[in-house]
Amino acid sequence: MFLSVFDLFKVGVGPSSSHTMGPMVAGARFLDLLRAAPFRAQGLRASLHGSLAFTGKGHATDRATILGLAGFTPETMDREAADAALEQNRQTRLLHPEGLGDLRFDPERDLIFDFDRPLPGHANGMILMATDAQGDVILRETYYSIGGGFVLTEGELEDRASDRRSDAASSVPYPFATAARMLEMAAQSGLSIAQMKLANERVYRSDIQIRDGLARIWQVMRDCMDRGLAAEGTLPGGLKVRRRAAAIHQALLAERGQNLTAPHVINDWMSAYAMAVNEENAAGGQVVTAPTNGAAGVVPAVIRYWLDHVPGASERDIGTFLLTASAIGGLVKHNASISGAEAGCQAEVGSASAMAAAGLAAVLGGTPEQVENAAEIALEHHLGMTCDPVAGLVQVPCIERNGLGAIKAVSAASLSLRGDGKHFVPLDAAIETMRQTGRDMSEKYKETSLGGLAVNVPNC
Repeated sequence: MFLSVFDLFKVGVGPSSSHTMGPMVAGARFLDLLRAAPFRAQGLRASLHGSLAFTGKGHATDRATILGLAGFTPETMDREAADAALEQNRQTRLLHPEGLGDLRFDPERDLIFDFDRPLPGHANGMILMATDAQGDVILRETYYSIGGGFVLTEGELEDRASDRRSDAASSVPYPFATAARMLEMAAQSGLSIAQMKLANERVYRSDIQIRDGLARIWQVMRDCMDRGLAAEGTLPGGLKVRRRAAAIHQALLAERGQNLTAPHVINDWMSAYAMAVNEENAAGGQVVTAPTNGAAGVVPAVIRYWLDHVPGASERDIGTFLLTASAIGGLVKHNASISGAEAGCQAEVGSASAMAAAGLAAVLGGTPEQVENAAEIALEHHLGMTCDPVAGLVQVPCIERNGLGAIKAVSAASLSLRGDGKHFVPLDAAIETMRQTGRDMSEKYKETSLGGLAVNVPNC
């Protein structure tokens, strides 16, 4: 099983990898399909289903769908150009994707939030259509946004369900699909988890591409965090949630060096780092999926904690952190889910915390067994966590939840390093438990805003 570190950590835009980035990616894919078609379309139409319908407005799914159909992609999107395209669409009811001419698209008529008809493949389903001059559908494709910005067509999802894997699984030197197999390969090879992951990446990229790619991931993460630590004001969406990371950070800086500062204040540093990222995400800023937007603050917060607060930490080892974290994230995605709409927030912040714990244990000198233990501890103590965003916005409880996920990750790594790697619950068992729990969880608690905090606190 191979999933690249650059698939888990993708540069994109907020507020949601599954609800914002995914629909934008789906729109771009549909345009490619349309460009290859033997006919010329006159209009476009989109139908959103399941969680994309219920929390789409709060997650900017409507905006993302229009931008995707206009030809924008998450990684390269220019904010001003996107705003201009949306304004032009509001005025003309037309989209202008490259190579396809003017296409009719009236959001009030052609963007449908279908609350009554969930699609069978996944909670995040959407149907994109092209129409002729009379408005009849001449091309249709169903897409599923399965979390972390990953998008599959209906046919691709069926292939995955029937376990038809690509040749990529066998073309890498260490194709571990379970944590148990990962540890076996580490023992046989004498390599760390990061070293095995790097060997797999080298099948598809040069060392320079890998090095530069990892450096860019961290740079985007750090830039996002720095913007969040400097920004003040109120987040968009109507809840009037105030940004807090900047004020907390300033207070912590002012307290630095005081002899009476309590040891637990380090938790406030980690929370400020994580909240800064997720406040930027909530504002629609540029973030890195880690493994999703809703959980984007955990991994960078733990890296920043390690770099700024742990003696001996060096940016030279960030690649080890990210490669190790992506190995764990790949196992979770392969064997369970990283989608809140599929398995609740245990699949997002829980996965992120496990990834961060593993990465921290690795750069602190942990053995593969200790790294696996760190990931297991972090994931185990997120099991059952629901995804219940108030008003469908990735703000409450999502922003604070990233801070607590970072704190748990550091605690998990520390606990694992106090032992020898031997422990009672294997990571594979925790991942399978998360999958089963997600399967059994009521749909109310899986990113629909129909249960939990979403219905028990005021929405305005």
